[in-house]
Amino acid sequence: MDINDFRSLVTVVTFAFFLGVVWWAYAPSRKARFERDGMLPFEEDGQPQSSEAGERS
Repeated sequence: MDINDFRSLVTVVTFAFFLGVVWWAYAPSRKARFERDGMLPFEEDGQPQSSEAGERS
């Protein structure tokens, strides 16, 4: 096994890892969590903003 075989093996393993990360990030089962986490910067005092809370008196 020379250095070029090793480089090819590292490339293939790295590409497989990349595909695994892409699959994990775009899996439909994680969509709701990522959307919820995406709203974190817009929360006040740790409580999620809700349009219903402002409408109730």
